Amino acid sequence: MIRFLATLLLAVRSAFAVEVAIFRSGFRLEIDRHEQDGAEVVLFSAEGGQTRLPADQIAGFETVPSPSTAAAAPESPAPPAPRPRTLREQIDDAARRHGLPEEFVHAVVAAESGYRQEAVSPKGAIGLMQLMPDTARSFGADPRDPEQNLEAGVRFLRDLLIRYGHDANRALAAYNAGPGAVDRHGGVPPYLETQWYVSRVLQRYVKSAGKQPARTDAPRPAGTIKE
Repeated sequence: MIRFLATLLLAVRSAFAVEVAIFRSGFRLEIDRHEQDGAEVVLFSAEGGQTRLPADQIAGFETVPSPSTAAAAPESPAPPAPRPRTLREQIDDAARRHGLPEEFVHAVVAAESGYRQEAVSPKGAIGLMQLMPDTARSFGADPRDPEQNLEAGVRFLRDLLIRYGHDANRALAAYNAGPGAVDRHGGVPPYLETQWYVSRVLQRYVKSAGKQPARTDAPRPAGTIKE
């Protein structure tokens, strides 16, 4: 039993420390343990080997912490989490995805909601692009989710531009008053709110994009817009 405890103690000590034999020449050798045998000393290696040599060649022994228990090197810091996209970046991405000029979509968002994601109109239009629930539903979007609101709104705007031959006036009028009103009146309907809305969006787009107002500058889907 005593022999077993001694062996166990030795194993525990070895797990937390190693022994270093210091030769008189200054050479240092890491060993598992040593035993004195008369005028000789036996050095035992961790691999189970042993070396017997005259004891007067050894200046002494010292114990040092085992490399496995030494303070671990600090781990490399985790890469920073991706920076959340700004609202402007989300709008730009949605515009590019559907082939519309970024500043044109910004002009619509500014006129519709003033960039307020939580905006709800008295008529029930919701979010950044003021989608009516039926319109959002037709695009499979949750209008209260900003990214889905933008995605559906930009797709709707693109579809209107295509429907009206890239005529920005009629497409914007349809976005504001509905395609039915534009079709009935053969163009921008005589509603003061709609006329003001179309003018406001186009003026903002022309100013921000650095363009001169002209019919040929009406936004077109990617590959067809005339600069």
